[in-house]
Amino acid sequence: MASKKREIQLQAVINNQSLWDEMMQNKGLTVIDVYQAWCGPCKAMQTLFRKLKNELNEDELLHFAVNGTIVAKIQGANAPLVNQKILTLVDEERKIAADQIYTIVIIKPDAVAARKVQEIKEKIIKAGFVIEAEDKKPLTEEQVKHFYSKIVDQPDFEDFVSFMTRNLSYILVVSQGKEKQSSWDESEVNSETESKEPWDDQQEMAKSSRMKERKSLQQYLEIQQISQFCDVEENITNTKFIDVLIPDFKKIRGVKFEKILALLRPALFNERTEDVLNKIQDEGFKILLQRQIVLSEEEAKTLCKEYENKDYFGNVIESMTSGPSLALVLVRENGLAYWKQLIGPSSVEEAKEYIPESLCAQFAIEGLPINQLYGSDSLEAAEREIQYFFPPQHTVALIKPHVTQEQREDIMKVIKDTGFDITQMKEILLTEEEAEKIYFKIKRKAFYKDVLGVLAEGTSLVMILTKWNAVSDWRRLMGPTDPEEARLLSPDSIRAQFGENILKNAVHGPSDMEEAMKTISSMFEDFVPENLEEN
Repeated sequence: MASKKREIQLQAVINNQSLWDEMMQNKGLTVIDVYQAWCGPCKAMQTLFRKLKNELNEDELLHFAVNGTIVAKIQGANAPLVNQKILTLVDEERKIAADQIYTIVIIKPDAVAARKVQEIKEKIIKAGFVIEAEDKKPLTEEQVKHFYSKIVDQPDFEDFVSFMTRNLSYILVVSQGKEKQSSWDESEVNSETESKEPWDDQQEMAKSSRMKERKSLQQYLEIQQISQFCDVEENITNTKFIDVLIPDFKKIRGVKFEKILALLRPALFNERTEDVLNKIQDEGFKILLQRQIVLSEEEAKTLCKEYENKDYFGNVIESMTSGPSLALVLVRENGLAYWKQLIGPSSVEEAKEYIPESLCAQFAIEGLPINQLYGSDSLEAAEREIQYFFPPQHTVALIKPHVTQEQREDIMKVIKDTGFDITQMKEILLTEEEAEKIYFKIKRKAFYKDVLGVLAEGTSLVMILTKWNAVSDWRRLMGPTDPEEARLLSPDSIRAQFGENILKNAVHGPSDMEEAMKTISSMFEDFVPENLEEN
């Protein structure tokens, strides 16, 4: 019997400015339905809207909203006219989507290890290109052969495949963006020729003319002298090619997830923590990290700088240092702007008068005139604040030989989804000498030979994981050593899901910071920790 197609949510209810702003980020066509609840014909229109939504939604180009740019307007409940207009507009949106041209950039493993990724991304954005999606991972053999199909007949291709699949690459999907590129051509021509012997006027003018015509990302990377770190495939109009490298590209393209720091001041943390956290999650934020912290007077003054000219500034600082605050790292699409709108103004008086639905008004504490929730002012500030309150720590993760390639990918997804950054990685056959760099604590145990036997069955994947509190968080994510025990006590852990027995328990990690750093220095000799948390 054919299964019935699952019906999707029809409408988004828009009842404040932040939701309107978020809705206007939608790609494709948005239908705004402004109606009266008592009107029978208006209610009848919902049947038509639901039919269109379910029939046309496979491209995620059609959205409905209840009460930018208005591209068409129909007055009255004229179902045939509305139906025809929506079909026409959706068809136009499909044509626009089909005309979108993408470029794929693969930043190669040696460049990832040399920490060139951020520099390359910044230069691409500066040149007027838009990064639609990105991912950091080791490519599979299938993905390498798909992307590098033009060189598959070269004699050293198999060695190249091995290099690309054993280490981390960084994948970018880039578009031209809606605006014309800035005149990077001219400025780069000037900087490129300054150190050379002057040519005659005709030669210089001819070169400048050729440079101005350059529009491709490949040419820009060559001018910037970073093309050796990247491989580029341009003029891609078929997203199926991209889906091989980033399988959920259609879902995430153009989505701008942003991490911010949020803080519950001591009085609010003491009185209504659960209510606030529930509200934050109801608004679509994911809480990546959280910790309690008692602020010093200096820290409190930095976070409350906007109040320093107020007569109540001393009382604010006294309140801020009176007990623990709760610091959070939040992530959401367009998270910075949404959080600012959500928490409202800095003054309780202003919030209650003008934006009573804001969190400032909802969670005001009697006798305290300031917003009891803090948020980063900018993405740059957010990055600094997150580094300060959640200093990164490094640990080592080992995925054992018995884990299949598919299971490896599942484990790496779990690692990323729980907030870890995979900083470096290598695939290696752990000989007795290599294994000792990881298992030096147990090399004199009676079962150590059995461990070596398991490791000798194939290659292992060794990674540096980076996150605040990384050592203990990785041990918690792994679960108990025995998979049977893990399935009872921690069924969501990695060992519970992928472990076979106490020896083939899928993963391994250091028990403390000292062991982690000793293993990193032995296995990754060229690795230099950045912003390492020492305590």
